[in-house]
Amino acid sequence: MRTFCPYCALQCGMRLERDAGGPYRAVGDATFDVNAGDLCMKGFSSAETLVHPERLLSPLVRRNGVLEEATWEEALDAAAAGFARTRRERGADAVAAFGSGALTNEKAYSLGKFARLALGTAHFDYNGRFCMSSAAAAANRAFGIDRGLPFPIAWLADADVILLAGGNPLDTMPPLGRYLEAQRAHGESIVVDPRATAFAKGATWHLQAAPGSDASLAYALLHVAIAERLIDEHFVAARTSGFADVRRIAEREDPERAERKTGVAAETIRAAARALAGAKRAIVLTARGVEQHRNGTDAASAYINLALALGLPGRDGSGYGTLTGQGNGLGGREQGQKSDQLPGYSRVEDPEAIARIAAVWNCAPERVSRRGKTATTILHELGSAIAGLFVIGSNPIVSGPHASAIREKIATLDHLVVCDFFLSETARYAHVVLPTLQWAEESGTMTNLEGRVLLRERVADAPDGPRGDLAILRELATRLGEPHVVASDEPEAVFEEIRRATRGARADYSGITYARLRSGERLHWPVPDESHAGTPALFADRFAFPDGRARFIAVAPETDVEAHDAAYPFTLTTGRVREHYLSGTQTRRVARLIAAVPDPIVELHPSLAARFGIADGDLVRITSRRGSVDLAARLSSDIRAETLFASFHWGGTQTLNDLTDTAVDPISAMPGFKSAAVRIAKVSTTV
Repeated sequence: MRTFCPYCALQCGMRLERDAGGPYRAVGDATFDVNAGDLCMKGFSSAETLVHPERLLSPLVRRNGVLEEATWEEALDAAAAGFARTRRERGADAVAAFGSGALTNEKAYSLGKFARLALGTAHFDYNGRFCMSSAAAAANRAFGIDRGLPFPIAWLADADVILLAGGNPLDTMPPLGRYLEAQRAHGESIVVDPRATAFAKGATWHLQAAPGSDASLAYALLHVAIAERLIDEHFVAARTSGFADVRRIAEREDPERAERKTGVAAETIRAAARALAGAKRAIVLTARGVEQHRNGTDAASAYINLALALGLPGRDGSGYGTLTGQGNGLGGREQGQKSDQLPGYSRVEDPEAIARIAAVWNCAPERVSRRGKTATTILHELGSAIAGLFVIGSNPIVSGPHASAIREKIATLDHLVVCDFFLSETARYAHVVLPTLQWAEESGTMTNLEGRVLLRERVADAPDGPRGDLAILRELATRLGEPHVVASDEPEAVFEEIRRATRGARADYSGITYARLRSGERLHWPVPDESHAGTPALFADRFAFPDGRARFIAVAPETDVEAHDAAYPFTLTTGRVREHYLSGTQTRRVARLIAAVPDPIVELHPSLAARFGIADGDLVRITSRRGSVDLAARLSSDIRAETLFASFHWGGTQTLNDLTDTAVDPISAMPGFKSAAVRIAKVSTTV
């Protein structure tokens, strides 16, 4: 039984197997080219959540302050009645929806349509806003389109030089290692990271830059390319615009100046720039370490400027891309799960897109043309401007910035409905909890990090009780007086509507069918008709602007982190560990993953630890302007001396996002997760 992993955007192929009457077990699918049978620990253990004893099997309704089991009719009636009451008393925009990068394309599309038409709100977003919104914004303004990797993933193995800024793929998506190991066997690599991760240690050059200093570093690399006449002048002249302004900035940003800002030696910057510029096939990649800052869009743009100056996008075997995190983070926004986008990756201000979607939805154009609030604003207006919230497949109490404030606000909501298969930290505050099917128990399409659409078929028997998200949305829409909003609870029928809604759009799915996907065709969007073979590599001939040219974006080469002072002198940066995933709702319930990493730790340099008398294993209190978290210390010389690192997969008193800032990138609305100003103190000594 072939399927795909429910976790990251690699979407590794796997098979579910079981002995007669026994539990399911996941094994790698050697016939699927992306992972060729490789799986990480999360993938191998993914089937364990299907039969977990904590799985929700019955709806829950809050009565007299306590969540109690209810029938589906009772729960759906209560969920819809609460939203109807809030709309009647406060207006439709007092209700918001919050989705997930784990939802299939069919669910993401239906959720956006449900929010606009059934709830009647302009305010809906998803946790993908916290993932790669800055990279998407940067790519859109440079190329006119964003698709994660705008080239086949296999190109990574053949590149002569790869520059990866702000990523640790050996932990975040381990099966990607097969491509990176193949590349390093014949080529060189440059890694930008404040930590000497296992991936960084294997690089030809590790540029251990301070968090938030990526724009300065990227400009310094470009400075070297300009000064040493290494840029692709023909490409710049023939296929881009706006280089003159960027050139003037780069000419001022020499490596010595960047060394003072980033901490990376000037000669290391020069060596890395020469290697990248001299490669026949070179790829520049960014990830969350670059993008999850208050200047994340500009930082990503600085690396895109570097790639454009070297003529990489559009060159066979070369390019710029970003490593998408969530399983369907890419498809989730392509299908309109954000209040500033419409299906097909269309802009909500685009009159042509508004007319197209209104025609498919058979509704007035004004019902689809409003831009609403983004994720951080929605979460921090809970209990005030936002009185009712619908959450599906997400856990914002753990994943949102300044999470403690979200917890306080969510408790004051008039109405909270959560769809999930476990009682997450967020679901515990709900007025209604609706138990859902899991990834293996229903069909749907996902779009992986290279823009390839995959059909994930149902391969496991569902337990009695839970229902599919499409069926839940359809039932709620009917109770809210919009019975035709969700086309069907059958995914293929919804996909047929997606085909119509995206025809002619940037992310054109109109030529993709379930039949083609079942036959094994590799279809990377755009696929404008059923005879089209898909588009594995974008930008070969033109970029997605009317004139076909890419745009250089003149951004400031400044470090942007939360202000430090005597009370908060250090920087906390956060990230993932190999064994866990996002808010941990699934992985913290898998015994072997918890056994491997039962609790988060804070990593700090021995020289910093010595100043506070901290030994390995001591309990350390990390305090930001928003709160404190106590974690065990792990001393490591692999991290910069003034920087701390901790993982964010835990809730309760171990919620790292209690410390992070709500200030957001002005373009992408990405919070500054990677650079909270903090102080530290020893709490107790390990016994």
